[in-house]
Amino acid sequence: MTPGARASAQAQGMATGHARRRLLAAAATLPVAALLAGCGFRMRGAVQFPFRSIAVTGVPGVAAELRRALRGQGDLKVLANTDPVGEAEAVCDLSDEARTSAILSTTSTGQARDLSITLRVSYRLRTRDGRELIPKTPITLSRDISYNENTVLAKEAEQNFLYRDMMQDMAQQLVRRLAAAKLPAAS
Repeated sequence: MTPGARASAQAQGMATGHARRRLLAAAATLPVAALLAGCGFRMRGAVQFPFRSIAVTGVPGVAAELRRALRGQGDLKVLANTDPVGEAEAVCDLSDEARTSAILSTTSTGQARDLSITLRVSYRLRTRDGRELIPKTPITLSRDISYNENTVLAKEAEQNFLYRDMMQDMAQQLVRRLAAAKLPAAS
């Protein structure tokens, strides 16, 4: 066999090997796709709310995050905090914000080693005429954080970051809870 024929045979063998690998990879992904389709998996779409407009009042930080999260939910009209509440079909009242921290563990010298920070907010959903859709309900989130007295400023900044993260998480939870609310039957 000539060197050119040998190179041609090797190239043809490599092309066949690549095609075989692609076929095996496709065959391996079919069962995974079938399992995902069979389990009812589907991507989360836009949330459907039982009302067309909402006003959010109360705790400034969480209310701003909730307004931002609600604005990204399709055709729901979210009133600005300066708009009159009476224009909304539903009103979400946020209240009783509490930020706490507790020592989880200490060093042998009695200094704090780990902290748990907690954010608690109560919410209530009502119609513009005062009928309650969701009674006053608390949401509590917490995060654990290591602590070192030598880096107090850095740990304070980390706590502030975690509180912002908890407010965003709380807003996403509230979006799902508000979407699950049921409007009272018209009488």
